[in-house]
Amino acid sequence: MEQSTEMQNLTERLMELSDPKYRDFHSKLLPGTDNVIGVRTPDLRKLAKEITKGDWETFLEKNDRTWYENDILQALVTASAKMEPEERLRRVREFLPRIENWAVCDIFCGSLKDAEKYPELYWEFLKPYFQSEKPYEIRFAVVMLLSHFVKEEYLKDAFAYFDGIHVDHYYVRMAVAWAVSIYFVHFPEETFRYLRKNQLDDWTYNKALQKIIESYRVSPETKTQIRAMKRKTGGRKA
Repeated sequence: MEQSTEMQNLTERLMELSDPKYRDFHSKLLPGTDNVIGVRTPDLRKLAKEITKGDWETFLEKNDRTWYENDILQALVTASAKMEPEERLRRVREFLPRIENWAVCDIFCGSLKDAEKYPELYWEFLKPYFQSEKPYEIRFAVVMLLSHFVKEEYLKDAFAYFDGIHVDHYYVRMAVAWAVSIYFVHFPEETFRYLRKNQLDDWTYNKALQKIIESYRVSPETKTQIRAMKRKTGGRKA
């Protein structure tokens, strides 16, 4: 099937913005993704902004998956085009099957600013995805939490969701570890209590400790405490 003129023009724009060195670097960070043109994220954001000022509905319908950057643009336009929150969430649900790597997932989550305006609507929307068996649906839910729901009223539920994730996938476990470390920075006492009694597997738990230790927002004294909490055995904590 031939590309439409609009899509051909878009591909030409992407090719013009391509940075070969960035393409080679970024491709190495995306295992299994072999269709990277090499357009930097700020340039993609500018292009997405142009699209949202025009016929973005048609763009979302016709934008194919020829290039990794097409998925990033689909994410950015879905997240930022002017629409009612219910419509956006419908389009978010439609987009989720296109997420096949951490970069598309994380850029999408960070761009969904509506979650700050309509937190309860988004919170309810996210709940089912914590029980998904699809790795990037779970990562989407977890990264949405660390991006928009690092607030006291969500702590208890967030920790319970983390404990309930049992999908053995690298990018899922990394997302949970990252999220725990972010919660620790903002709510150290509460997260300390969680770390002392949780159901995280050993790898995720220890990775969360590592990320906390790496944070420049955690004191040296606290880092010493965290180091002493590392688990030495395998398996999931009972």
